[in-house]
This record gives sequence, structure tokens and C-alpha cells, in this order.
Amino acid sequence: MPLLRRAGAAVAAALAGAGVIDESRLRATTDLAWPRIVTGFAIMSKRTVDLALVGLVIGPTAVAGLTLANAFWMAAKFVAIGLAGGTVSLVSQNYGGGDDERAAAVVRLSVLIAAALAVPAVAAFGLAAEPLVGLLGGDRTAIGYGATYLAVVAPGLLFEFLNLIASRTYAGVSDTVTPMVVRAGGAVANIALSATFVLAFDMGVAGAALGTALATGLVTVVFAWGMTGRSYLRGRGASPVPLRVRGSAHDRELLGQIASVSAPLVARRAAQGLVVFPLLAIAATFGPVAVAAVGVGRQVRALLGSFSWGFSIAASTLVGQELGRGDEAEAEAYGRGITRLSLLVYLVAAAVVVAAAEPIAAVFVDDPANLSLSADFVRVAAISVVALGVDGSITGTLRGAGDTRVPFVATLAGAYLAALPLAWAGTAIPALGVGGLLLSLLAETAVPLVVNARRFRSNRWKAVSREYRPSAGD
Repeated sequence: MPLLRRAGAAVAAALAGAGVIDESRLRATTDLAWPRIVTGFAIMSKRTVDLALVGLVIGPTAVAGLTLANAFWMAAKFVAIGLAGGTVSLVSQNYGGGDDERAAAVVRLSVLIAAALAVPAVAAFGLAAEPLVGLLGGDRTAIGYGATYLAVVAPGLLFEFLNLIASRTYAGVSDTVTPMVVRAGGAVANIALSATFVLAFDMGVAGAALGTALATGLVTVVFAWGMTGRSYLRGRGASPVPLRVRGSAHDRELLGQIASVSAPLVARRAAQGLVVFPLLAIAATFGPVAVAAVGVGRQVRALLGSFSWGFSIAASTLVGQELGRGDEAEAEAYGRGITRLSLLVYLVAAAVVVAAAEPIAAVFVDDPANLSLSADFVRVAAISVVALGVDGSITGTLRGAGDTRVPFVATLAGAYLAALPLAWAGTAIPALGVGGLLLSLLAETAVPLVVNARRFRSNRWKAVSREYRPSAGD
């Protein structure tokens, strides 16, 4: 341990000396970020485990089916992520400003909204899985696998909505360790359950879906204990802004603020989720192998995006709390430092994945022809994640200020004005082919980074934040 502490101190001093981030801010950032990074890997590992299991047991057609089904799951989940982004913004500013009652009211309202949004999605996915997956076209066998997976995993979506609100609530009060432990436990349960159902009981894609749904529900049960103000062990884990049944005098005002902050975030995330449908439909014209390769590439990028989970939530929380205290200069310093740190981390991570692209792709597919294409998508996904990671820190800063409209527009531009046309060009220009899909992976993250970076440098987000600070409601 002394050796690790000395190494950590040396790294911190080197980063400060290089002008990346001040040591005190680095400490506050890493305290919040590393549990969220672990949490991100734990959450994303569920989908990775399912893809790997069915890929190795059944084959690339099953991977293609799960990729189609996951598009629907992620489209719905992105809506919840948008709502949760509004939650962490308002909880952090009110908690940082010393108004726990308002922060707790935000949590209660967010939970109610999450449940109201999740129930219709669960019903639609469970009852109409096959026609929904069939809308994307492609191989009929792949559609069958996808429909089975979506129908079985659908109930887990309600639990995932609630889990996201719980995770962001803890992050808003500077506790990212509790959700890390709970989510990591859920990931272990998911691996055990899915592997048992798929390998021991030979349940195929239905077994993978059942394992994921049950593990997600287990996480909700565990979260419910701490979210209602009860501690787990040795007085730890109780939310300081506990969930209550009764409303508050601030409900009407806060409901308007949640809608104002979350609506652009929900729209932004929905745009990210919906663009996957035409992209997969385009990929399906090249066959199930191309769909599987796209799924592998996007899943690897999602796993790498777990670093951004930490940096983004740290930026939202620390920037939001400093703004809640009225210290705009310190808020900006945190935003700049975390952004520079994320760039450094993602350059290293991308280089490692590019170098190991083929072994990584082999986790999902084993046929040589399929392996080559999947490895290409892994390489490009790793390169594109650098822009994704840096943009995550910038949007985290903007989100902490409640400035969520520009990131929405930036996402639309990247997805629909850049990524989708490039993917379509592959079908219109034979020489380009699947290369259009590869270019779309790059454009989808690069364009939002440029737009959001300009917004951050403008400093307009500071003025936006003044509308949401506790004093604004007095």
C-alpha cells in the first residue's frame, strides 16, 4: 500500500506539473470517478456477457439477433439515462447548496416519472417483440433470436429505469461507492445466472435474457434499501436525501425544473438510441455477419465508454456543487481539468484496444471470415471512443450546470447529419460498402465533440446554471 500511495502521488504530481489537472481536483475527481468507472464496466458487462455466450454457443447469427434486440433495449434505456442526467444535475446543485429537502423531492419525482415511462416500454417489448425486431429486416433466423431475447428481457427494463435514478442520486451527493458495489454485485449475478441458463440448462438466447432480467431486478431490490435512508453495513450506504412517499411544497416548481433540464437530455439520448435502427437496417443489407460485426464494435465502444461514466458524472457532480455554492471559477477549473484528464486516459485505452483488436473480437466470434470484419469494427470503435470520452466530460460539465439543449443539438448533428448519411453511402457506392458503417462510427462521436467544446468555451453554461441554483427558487 505505501508503494501504491507513492506511485499515485507521483502520477498526481506529474499530471499537475503537465497542466492536466490540479492535485486537489484530481483527488476529488478520482474519488467520484473510479467507482463510476467500475459501475459502468459492471453494467455494460451484462450485454457483453450475453453477446459472448450466444456467440460462442450458437454463432454470429445469434449475435446479430441480440444486436437487433439490444437496439430496442438501449433506445428505451437512453430515455432513462436522460431523465437520470436531470436528476444528478438538480440533486447535486440543491445538495451542494444545502437544501436537502428539495434534493429529496427531486429524487421522488424522478422515480415516479421513471416508472411512468418504463411501463409502456415493457409492455410493448414483451407483447410485440417479433414485429418490432422484424422492422429492422435481415435474416429471419436472426430476427427470431432477437425477438426471443427482447420478449424475455423486457421486464428488466422497469428495474433498469429505477436503478439509473438510484445511481445518479448517489452520485449527486458525492457517493459513487455504494452504486459501484451494488452494480458490481448485479454484474456477478448476471454472469452466474446467464451462464447457468445458457450452458447448464441449454436455454440459448432466452437463458441469456432471463439471467439479465433477474440480475437487474436484484439490483433494484438492493438499491431500495439504501434509497429509503437505511444503511447497509456499519452505517454506510444510506442516502442522505432518502426517497419518501409524501410530496413536498416544492413539487410543482421542481417538476418544471426536471422537465426543463431532462427534456433535452432525454431527447439527446433518444436520438442516440433511435439512430441505431436505420444503421442496423443498413448493416442488414450486407448480411448477418455485418450486423454482428457492428454489434461487436458498438459493444466494445460501450465498454470503453465506462471510463466516461466516471469522468462525466464527476464533472456533473463537482461542477454542479461548485455552481450551487456560487463559485463559477472553481466550476470551470473542474470542467477543464476533468476534460484534459479524460483525453489522456482515452488515448491510452484506445491504443491498447487497437493493438488487441483481433483477440477481443475472438471473444464474440470464432469464424476467420467473421473475425476479420469484427476486428476492423473493434479498431474503429476504439478510435472513435476518444472523441466520445472527451465529449462525455464536456457534456458532464454542461449537464452539471443544467445546460442540456446544445448537447442535444450536437447529438442530432453527429447521428443524423453525419453518421447516417455516411452509412447509407456504403449502400450507394459499391466501392465503399461496409466502409460507410466504419466511417459512421467515427463521425457519430467526432461531430458532437466539436459542437459541445465550442459551447463550453463560450461560458454561457454559467449563466444557465443561475436559473437552477437553490437561491433561484427562494
